Amino acid sequence: MSGRKIDYLRISLTDRCNLRCRYCMPHDIDSVPMSEILTYEEIREITRVAAQEGIRHVRVTGGEPLVRKGCPDCVRMLKAIPGIETVMLTTNGIWLRKFLPDLLEAGLDGVNISLDTLQREKYREITGYDGLEEVLKAVEACVSAGIRTKINVAAAREINETEILDLARLSEKWPVDVRFIEMMPIGYGKEYHGLDNRRVLEMIKNRYPDLQEAAPAAGAGFGPAVYMQIPGFLGRTGLISPIHGKFCQSCNRLRLTSTGKLKYCLCYDDAEDLRSVIRSGETPEEKQERIRKIFRAAGQRKPAGHRFEEPDQISEKKRMNEIGG
Repeated sequence: MSGRKIDYLRISLTDRCNLRCRYCMPHDIDSVPMSEILTYEEIREITRVAAQEGIRHVRVTGGEPLVRKGCPDCVRMLKAIPGIETVMLTTNGIWLRKFLPDLLEAGLDGVNISLDTLQREKYREITGYDGLEEVLKAVEACVSAGIRTKINVAAAREINETEILDLARLSEKWPVDVRFIEMMPIGYGKEYHGLDNRRVLEMIKNRYPDLQEAAPAAGAGFGPAVYMQIPGFLGRTGLISPIHGKFCQSCNRLRLTSTGKLKYCLCYDDAEDLRSVIRSGETPEEKQERIRKIFRAAGQRKPAGHRFEEPDQISEKKRMNEIGG
């Protein structure tokens, strides 16, 4: 799409995870050999060139990024790149308290924590692990540390349709953004019925009729969420609606998979192989120029829009842990 501004890069550090969420990777799978995964130095070099071509905001993802040794060191590397304004992290929260001091010291700007239920047994059923209490402690630790914190809820009928209000109320006691994300038909997500965020909003409005659109908050983020404010709540409610509120024309992001594929859109398998470039026998200058041209053309290469509403048009067949959350 001509004129698309691309300033946000999501970087997956690994396809591995310490949970087995039913809609992502519900059982053990064959992980990619470490030799095929980008090193932190390779990630840094790719991001350095990307920053020269307009990337300003980076989000570190997985799998679960904290299962890869040295994740805080990678955050530090990325923060030191000229032109990169923010480095953020998406995590399931299980190991977050352990690594939070190192992440803060490395300069992390914000954290998104995945949390789909507040029921202990349901959490165990969804993730394969009894970790709800640890995740809630991680949220509290982030709030106490003063780092910008968001809670990501994958909204699906089978998972949390009856918990929408309970989850939204997390922003009553904590200054966090609770964001409801429509489940996308990717990987095992195809087996679930994603909640229409118009229905989510209706449920919240019925309980809180004074709900109003929230003014942009400093450091709130650089993605597609629409935020609402419940009067008296410390935090906000966010809606990310890729299916029933397509935001493709304003999409400002690219995804770099752990194996070095630069993806333009989650719906399609179209990608550039940056690993082959960064590991080629060319001179550093030649590699940088090839990567620069790829990022420079990214605005033109991004599709005009996804077609998730047409299953036969979805060419992406990989699981989300392989792509990057």
